[in-house]
Amino acid sequence: MIAEPLPTEHTDSINAKILEVSEDQIKGFHRHPFHFVAERSGLPLETVLERIQGMLRAGVIRRVRQTLLANKLADGGLVAWKIPGDKIDAAFDFMVKEDPFSGHVVLRSTDREVSGSDFKLWTTIKVPQGKEISEHADALKRLLGAEEYIIMQPRGIFALGVGHVRRKTMEIGDKSDEPAEMITPDIVELDQEEWDVLVAMKRDLTPDEIVAEPGWLVRQRRV
Repeated sequence: MIAEPLPTEHTDSINAKILEVSEDQIKGFHRHPFHFVAERSGLPLETVLERIQGMLRAGVIRRVRQTLLANKLADGGLVAWKIPGDKIDAAFDFMVKEDPFSGHVVLRSTDREVSGSDFKLWTTIKVPQGKEISEHADALKRLLGAEEYIIMQPRGIFALGVGHVRRKTMEIGDKSDEPAEMITPDIVELDQEEWDVLVAMKRDLTPDEIVAEPGWLVRQRRV
């Protein structure tokens, strides 16, 4: 007999249960995160591992990794860019594909000309410790042919959950029981060993590393 192919669609009922938990309900560090997903979803661990592997291989899940808030590890901020219209598409592509220090890249538009409406490209930037955001922004300004930029650095930030699957079942006006906590962006200093461990834990897991003992635990032991 030929085995039925493993369902990989996010709409599959079992996959949806897994995604509802794994997208944004795992907070903090969990030594065995897949056990946590299995417990919260009410599914066997073997099923959770098999389905996550399948969805990752099929491209339904883009990546599996330990989520870390890097706001305390590097200086960062929101940057609004004023770029000539004939250069803005190329600037967008460069930010997305070529600049490792740019995060979210968004083109904004307004229905009318108001103050600031000519700053159509908005990005987030993080730079290595010891560097200034303005240094990198000046370099990007030259490369992109930007006319001007404005850096907005936060006094506090809030972590937003993804929850694409979970939110489909939420009613308008639903909210969490507790208010969000503000996180201050105070930079912390790490020694080389701590950086090595952090990098090992942050790298994406391959399908073969999605097991009861996650691959980043093995990497950490090698550091």
